[in-house]
Amino acid sequence: MDVFLWGALPYMCVALLVTGLVWRYRYDRFGWTTRSSELYEKRVLRLASPMFHFGLLAVLAGHILGLFVPMSWTQAVGLSEAAYSWMAMTFGLVAGVLTLGGIALLVWRRRTTGPVFLATTVNDKIMYLFLLAPLCLGFVTTFMNASTLHYNYRTSVSPWARSLFVFQPDIELMARTPLEYRVHAVAGLLLFAVVPFTRLVHAYAAPVHYLFRPYIVYRARDPRFVGTAGPHRGWQRGDI
Repeated sequence: MDVFLWGALPYMCVALLVTGLVWRYRYDRFGWTTRSSELYEKRVLRLASPMFHFGLLAVLAGHILGLFVPMSWTQAVGLSEAAYSWMAMTFGLVAGVLTLGGIALLVWRRRTTGPVFLATTVNDKIMYLFLLAPLCLGFVTTFMNASTLHYNYRTSVSPWARSLFVFQPDIELMARTPLEYRVHAVAGLLLFAVVPFTRLVHAYAAPVHYLFRPYIVYRARDPRFVGTAGPHRGWQRGDI
């Protein structure tokens, strides 16, 4: 089971992510959208959406820093492990609260706003389950680590994550980690696998091309042709 979970499952999930994105782009390009419900309700969405998106970006930034920046690098710049742990836990708790608060508002809005609820599909409900599972587990793991300060994931989870990129997964490292870290890792991997088949696919469609597209030129129109000119009596030169 350890070989499957920590040696095979990560590559299977990445393969599903890549092939799913290619399939979605080729055969469901017009479905590559968030299916926004902003037209139905804006007041709650105006608060919940930034909370969720900025919180999630903070969560991803924290994971990238914690997993892919070796402990020796932070110590080399004078950041002790105790200081790093305190910063990571504080940042993680704030990001987690922000993200989960945004999701809670989005779910409440979807349940209490009639048109938004009617536009909710089974796929959306499954998406929320896969999205909430790693977030809640990560929040619990961060809270438990903040309350005990006994386990340093940078000596096991982080080297294992880096070992995947050189195709030499160190299975023993993850097999010895506490249960909450292993469950959180599996939930995160499964989330990556289902992203292409949900509305979360829009995360891979950032409008980067807008930075390079040519300018749109707007030209003033003759007011006689847009109905702003006053009415004429009889025939006048220039009337159409």
